[in-house]
Amino acid sequence: MQTMQRAFSELVVMVLLCASLASASATLLLEEPYGKMGFFTATGHAAVYLSGVCAETPLVLRRCAPGETGVVLSRYDGVGGHDWIAIPLIPYLYAVERPEDVPLFANAKMAAFLRDRYRRRYLEDVAPDAKNGETPGGNWYQLVGSSYDRTIYGLEIETTSTQDRALIRDYNASANQSHFHLVSNNCADFAKGILNFYYPKSLHRSLVADVGITTPKQIAKMLTRFSDRHPELQFSRLIISQVPGSMPRSTTVHGVVESFFKSKKYIVPSVAVSPIFAGCVAAVYVGTGAGHFEPARNAMVFVVGSNPERPLDREDRKAYQLQLKHLLAGAYPEEQDADKVWEKLQSKAKTSVDNQGRPVIEVQVGESQVQIGVAANNVLNGNAPPELVRQLLEARLQSELRSRSAQGISETEVARDWDLLQRTIAEHNSPLMNRSLQRSENLRANRP
Repeated sequence: MQTMQRAFSELVVMVLLCASLASASATLLLEEPYGKMGFFTATGHAAVYLSGVCAETPLVLRRCAPGETGVVLSRYDGVGGHDWIAIPLIPYLYAVERPEDVPLFANAKMAAFLRDRYRRRYLEDVAPDAKNGETPGGNWYQLVGSSYDRTIYGLEIETTSTQDRALIRDYNASANQSHFHLVSNNCADFAKGILNFYYPKSLHRSLVADVGITTPKQIAKMLTRFSDRHPELQFSRLIISQVPGSMPRSTTVHGVVESFFKSKKYIVPSVAVSPIFAGCVAAVYVGTGAGHFEPARNAMVFVVGSNPERPLDREDRKAYQLQLKHLLAGAYPEEQDADKVWEKLQSKAKTSVDNQGRPVIEVQVGESQVQIGVAANNVLNGNAPPELVRQLLEARLQSELRSRSAQGISETEVARDWDLLQRTIAEHNSPLMNRSLQRSENLRANRP
């Protein structure tokens, strides 16, 4: 009996040990450039997501409790004088705390509202109110809601809980004081330092392709090569799509020389002024294979609140696009897309949350103020006319089905959005809408 009990105890210990070893990972987040910085330099941003590390506060790390989803460590200049800030994964991506609160369609007003709401609840110590009580300036906003601005690629590699505990001790004991420098100590240097903590000397900058500057794309390439040399370590890739909406779409991430070579505003004048210099740039670009690395290759799609899945295949995407085209035929004025019409309405609306903390907008319809839920779980719950809800869902589908987003579309989310749209059309119950719905159902039934 004692022998059986001892054997059972040893088995339990082994199972728990194996679980602790297999549950941890570090994911390099390679983030596309956007806005003015994306125009002048296309190197983007880098951060690191740790699945087994969580945040006691934005400045103090701890081990995750069961059910927690980990933390993103990121460096930005000018955030409370700190070198790094820790933000839980869902807030980092969407500026909300729960997956069900992510809006279906985001504009700048919605993103700013959700970011400031999260800041006031959790980031007052690192980004306090301005003197007049209003939202402060600075780079703090890039720490929450990153997916409103850009598409993100995740390169995940296996780690251990022992490594996590060592990193927590080291980072909690170190002075968290900013020494950011764009050239020598930037966001990619920070990400490189974390990953080298787990796997020493695995990553390095490129003296040729990036003229000695550490770039996010270089770190991603090095991490991929490291995983190729260590097939015993689990490695995978993810795409975290930019949230559909009216915010400008992010652009492809490049290295330093690649960015210069592929930008007409740089390379064309260089050819005119110094053909030799331009030729050297071209030689470096070709010789280093700077443009060959594709972070989306063989990547799964991140589905908020669910497991990653394969991207929607090309034929299914075309079928959905065709269904939507037929459904929208004659519904909007010529040369006006559904997302443009919805954006005009949303830009005039008041952004708020419902009694469960899910985002809503309030719009004036005649003499009445109506509320429209803008998350998947509350979009059908407001008091708005079905016509307005339909416009929101059509805008969402039109935005997410565009070809630029093709690699990051999941069957689960498109099917959900399509189902919500059909339910809204059925509620509208007009002859025109019923004919459109029947035509859409026929197309879907005949889809190969």
